[in-house]
Amino acid sequence: MDEAIVRKAKMEARRRGKSVSRMVAEFIESVSSRPDSEKVLPPTTASLVGILKGQEISEDDYKAHLREKYL
Repeated sequence: MDEAIVRKAKMEARRRGKSVSRMVAEFIESVSSRPDSEKVLPPTTASLVGILKGQEISEDDYKAHLREKYL
């Protein structure tokens, strides 16, 4: 592993009063403990989930929108 990253990890672990191993274990647990469907999304992303459900939107529709918006 890159020495600079190891140094940063050790400094952060010291700041938090934990070992690097403990921080890695907590990280792995946090990303693997919930199914994808239960992952927390940023507020803006969460507000958009399902907004187009039931809509028939094609790639051509999207390209037309981009042409109209930027040309």
